[in-house]
Amino acid sequence: MPRTPLIATFSIVATDGVDWGVAVASKFLAVGSAVPAARAEVGAIATQAMANTSYKQLGLDLLEAGRPASEVVEVLTGDDEGREHRQLGVVDRHGGAATYTGSRCFEWAGGRTGKGCACQGNILTGPEVVDALLTVFESSTGELVDRLMGALAAGDLAGGDRRGRQSAAILVVRRHAGYGGFDDQMVDLRVDDHLEPIPELSRLLGLWKLYFEKASPESLLPVDDDLVARLRSALERAGRLPEGADLDELWLAFEAWVSEENLEERLASHETIDPLVLAKLEALPSAG
Repeated sequence: MPRTPLIATFSIVATDGVDWGVAVASKFLAVGSAVPAARAEVGAIATQAMANTSYKQLGLDLLEAGRPASEVVEVLTGDDEGREHRQLGVVDRHGGAATYTGSRCFEWAGGRTGKGCACQGNILTGPEVVDALLTVFESSTGELVDRLMGALAAGDLAGGDRRGRQSAAILVVRRHAGYGGFDDQMVDLRVDDHLEPIPELSRLLGLWKLYFEKASPESLLPVDDDLVARLRSALERAGRLPEGADLDELWLAFEAWVSEENLEERLASHETIDPLVLAKLEALPSAG
């Protein structure tokens, strides 16, 4: 058997029927490059311990062919001579979940499944880590990415990897939810080497929400005379629009600022404005 890296980690693989994703943390460099894989409307996988990274592509192909999570685990581990060193979590398109821990994974190692999720870990402080992942995920509501992040933080608080902390990652897919709608990669954030990787991952997720999360339609502000006046005031104060500029020049200046700030995903039209974009604009310092 070829030598493979030991990826001691805890992870949760889950779906809410709209999104599929994985959240993972470990005392291992760049855990996000090795453990998680997901395909929109197909499923998600985490491979760890003496990780067999071929499980990711093979497993997703099996899930896309309609095999349930439990069968995918059986197929992947059945022909693998190193299966007793492996750990695996799988969730399928219907929310079926399965987890596998080989008999030669280092203690504490194990996993649990719940509604739409599989939680697993090895070299942990104890089973309370996996229990926390499952409990927090099942008791939470809202977007999958937030539920995954909350579960990961709970696992860390319960003890996490008993060797310490180094990296964390979160991957969430949704059909056409990637940048510009060109792919399905909605969230793909990684902290490769950090003393506090999970708080850092949470910080990055907050930035992702600012730059890329789609605003709910009910939160958008209608563009009326008062809002145009606020845009004009903010742009003039920041030195981005000359006094007396006409409406076309105002929108050109506003769109240029949006582009510089990488906020294009939050700019839908000239009929409505995202309140987060407006707040960021009005927070600009004065040019004078």
